[in-house]
Amino acid sequence: MCKSEKWLVVCCFFFFFAPRRCRTVQAASCILVPSCPWCVELVLPLTAGTTAVMNRESFAAGERLVSPAYVRQGCEARRSHEHLIRLLLEKGKCPENGWDESTLELFLHELAIMDSNNFLGNCGVGEREGRVASALVARRHYRFIHGIGRSGDISAVQPKAAGSSLLNKITNSLVLDIIKLAGVHTVANCFVVPMATGMSLTLCFLTLRHKRPKAKYIIWPRIDQKSCFKSMITAGFEPVVIENVLEGDELRTDLQAVKAKVQELGPDNILCIHSTTSCFAPRVPDRLEELAVICANFGIPHIVNNAYGVQSSKCMHLIQQEMFSYLSNQIKKLSEAYNERLLHTPHNPISLAVTLKTLDKHHDKAVTQLGSMLFTRQVSGARVVPLGSLQTVSGYTFRGFMSHTNNYPCAYLNAASAIGMKMQDVDLFIKRLDSCLKTIRKEQSKESDDNYDKTEDVDIEEMALKLDNALLDTQQDASS
Repeated sequence: MCKSEKWLVVCCFFFFFAPRRCRTVQAASCILVPSCPWCVELVLPLTAGTTAVMNRESFAAGERLVSPAYVRQGCEARRSHEHLIRLLLEKGKCPENGWDESTLELFLHELAIMDSNNFLGNCGVGEREGRVASALVARRHYRFIHGIGRSGDISAVQPKAAGSSLLNKITNSLVLDIIKLAGVHTVANCFVVPMATGMSLTLCFLTLRHKRPKAKYIIWPRIDQKSCFKSMITAGFEPVVIENVLEGDELRTDLQAVKAKVQELGPDNILCIHSTTSCFAPRVPDRLEELAVICANFGIPHIVNNAYGVQSSKCMHLIQQEMFSYLSNQIKKLSEAYNERLLHTPHNPISLAVTLKTLDKHHDKAVTQLGSMLFTRQVSGARVVPLGSLQTVSGYTFRGFMSHTNNYPCAYLNAASAIGMKMQDVDLFIKRLDSCLKTIRKEQSKESDDNYDKTEDVDIEEMALKLDNALLDTQQDASS
């Protein structure tokens, strides 16, 4: 990449830092594109097409049917909705206070009638005319049927769908504002696309291929998430897995191993370093700054998988800090009651992990049984990680899969505090987890008692047999 070349990013909730020798894409998905005029046009003015259906003339006509005082009152009420819409279109930022449903529906309805498929008397004879067979589907999508973009350019305004195009532009603008509110002020641009982590990362790698045609390796600090790994394979590159190092309870980036691998393979043969921000404890976010220094020193791009990472930023962390502390304290209390402990993972601001050593002592089934019990009791999101699981992904076999390392010291249970979680959710989770642990303990205790009784019976039988044999020998000696 030319050092003077200017770049922007088109992405789904993700962002790009440039221009520097180390270009960090903090994203679960990004497509790098040269900067161009349409990339920066986000805030759109109120257009003539969004003029209120009930305009001044319509209200004046209504005054002949209903008292003018009542009509004027209704007109003022409508203007309050229109004021909110106008502010949104003028500023392109999230409103201070959320809209009520009536304002949202008014906005969506007036945008929808700007699309050609909703024109009264429309006569469509093209091959893509936004037709829909089911009225249910039309209502479900507020009659936004035609779609956005043009062939080869998803960001282009669609002439047949002015309303949908306007909605798309304002959506991108709102997402950009949300990312900045989350604390990432350097983001230049974004757009929302219907792609999840894997495909988005694949497009990042394919884009970099044009800039680094000799590269065939991607250096990847291990994170046990299948789509991350498959994205590199799908893009046609060979992942170089860097095992994490255990520091206390935490699994952290092995920087020395990364640097050694770069030197071994050669910088020109490496497409990028592919790191991760959001993960399950005891894995913690990669050491991004240190990795960025390595990338800068060797002139290697840095792709950061930031899926779910926006809520991990400092701003979001402040919002959910109280909930995280509450969840942490409640899990700590419960774990200590069962002779377990909360793992110390201070570098992971969302995910927690609690040991399952006492369950794992008996057998692996007890660990997986706990996961099944929680799931059947409608506890979603919690995950149990047994020891030594083998998983083959795209021809590569990972030992200890889901634990992000080959040999973590113990089995454990994950829980996370994310945006939207409430104290009632924590209390209910702790209650159900406590119930599940009690049930498993009772079953284990019963098995131990049964085994003890069987052993005791065998011992008594053996002792009785020995006594019988001894008595028999004594009798034989006496008779002889």
